[in-house]
Amino acid sequence: MKQYFQPEIETMPVEEIKKMQSERLVKQVHHVYENVKFYRDRMDAAGVSPDDIHGVEDLHKLPFITKDDLRDQYPYGLLAVPLEDCVRIQSTSGTTGRRVVAFYTQHDLDLWEECCARAIVAAGGTKEDVCHVSYGYGLFTGGPGLNGGSHKVGCLTLPMSSGNTDRQIQFMTDLGSTILCCTPSYAAYLAESINERGLRDKIKLKAGIFGAEAWTEEMRHDIEKNLGIKAYDIYGLTEISGPGVSFECEEQGGMHINEDHFIAEVIDPKTGEVLPDGSRGELVFTCITKEAFPLLRYRTRDIAILTREQCSCGRTFIRMSKPLGRSDDMMVVKGVNVFPSQIETVLLNEGYPANYELIVDRVHNSDTIEVKVEMSQEMFDDLEITIAQREKKLVASLKSMLGIGVDVKLVAPKTITRSEGKAVRVIDKRNLYQS
Repeated sequence: MKQYFQPEIETMPVEEIKKMQSERLVKQVHHVYENVKFYRDRMDAAGVSPDDIHGVEDLHKLPFITKDDLRDQYPYGLLAVPLEDCVRIQSTSGTTGRRVVAFYTQHDLDLWEECCARAIVAAGGTKEDVCHVSYGYGLFTGGPGLNGGSHKVGCLTLPMSSGNTDRQIQFMTDLGSTILCCTPSYAAYLAESINERGLRDKIKLKAGIFGAEAWTEEMRHDIEKNLGIKAYDIYGLTEISGPGVSFECEEQGGMHINEDHFIAEVIDPKTGEVLPDGSRGELVFTCITKEAFPLLRYRTRDIAILTREQCSCGRTFIRMSKPLGRSDDMMVVKGVNVFPSQIETVLLNEGYPANYELIVDRVHNSDTIEVKVEMSQEMFDDLEITIAQREKKLVASLKSMLGIGVDVKLVAPKTITRSEGKAVRVIDKRNLYQS
């Protein structure tokens, strides 16, 4: 039996979705033009007025906004309502520059939590479930978003936050957690820890909702096998609202975008040209219901594909693929475009755990790339195949995938630091040499 949180919206005919989007877009453009000087100046400079926007067909007339714009307008420059109408802020980590602060009215929070509730129900969640939320809380959107969504569904909610793995596992076993929400790298670590303790048969998990970092299909299958669950993807950005911008259904064939709240486009990242559905390009989102911090044509830097192909789950929202990389985390090594996800695919296909580091350096004016890979205990104990033989095989597989030579260093189990949040996979030492 198919499950929906808001069936009248999630299965709405596409024509009605587009009509709703057009009405909300027109209203939103007027809202930001009248209340946000930044947007008014940008639109005036582009020769666009609110009266030029009649519906989604005119969206392309509006200028883009980027994360640099958000940083430049920190903290209040993009606020579209009086500050006294706001009830919460969330924020990015600020690890790559000045923080981005997003504001929410109570209405914004209600809509965000409904989006997360849709994701939980799509993963099979009901009020009978125990939702174990191991995303970070505080300024990070992961914990608060799924926590609120779980309440909307009526689940018993465990607001665990990240870390303290022993306590996580204790509560899983004692309280019978059935849905796990966390980053995929932490899910992999929890699976490893549960199996090491011999507690697999004590765990009642049936589903996991994983996001906040890139992960491959190979990593999904690995987590599903080791936890005995079905693993669902969820997507979001602090700038847009947080997790719940899109979510996977039982078909696991792409994430349904909550189109009653967000309009998605895919563009050529170099030219800004809007690409047709089915094309690979950079995701751009427009918020059409947010009050406090609505972004119009926000460039996410995530590379993805959109499709309108009918989904057997019955939802009519457009679907996006897993992010296929980021236009800003792609590494250029020896003149070749390299995405960490390509390397992860090779490692998991070769049977290695999802614990690795990529170290990029420059030696004598030439780029080098080393992949430090952790072996499983079985590999480490296997005396029939030497470490050198394993490294040689991986070097060949990686060269076949990437087209360039990669150094491989296999290390013992438990050598690479585990992540309880977003995993740090890439260490690019070339930045140290830039003045």
